[in-house]
Amino acid sequence: MRRIFSGGIYENKIGYCRAVVAGGFVHVAGTTAQGADIPGDVAGQCRSALAAIEKALAEAGSGFADVVRVNYYLPHAPDFEACWPILAATFGDNPPAATMIECGLIDPKYRIEIEVTALARG
Repeated sequence: MRRIFSGGIYENKIGYCRAVVAGGFVHVAGTTAQGADIPGDVAGQCRSALAAIEKALAEAGSGFADVVRVNYYLPHAPDFEACWPILAATFGDNPPAATMIECGLIDPKYRIEIEVTALARG
């Protein structure tokens, strides 16, 4: 088993890591927008979360083409539609199984949280 840390603000506070490579899979934790300047719009936050996920997958030797499952969490379900073109472009010809859930997130500034499971390569 291998753990991948991203330095996210909640990793040490809560006690988790960005991703765990185990059992032939890369399990990427729920990921929100990252950095000091969190975009206010859901599309910008979606792009930011995906960039952090892409980095974790790459460190694990995987990528978006290897994602088999994705979960989206949004405080306002109607916001999800603004993310559809971004997600379609990200996963392209390799769409994973997916679920979208409307729920509260850890901080009201966040508009989307994304969690993925991918095949581990190598």
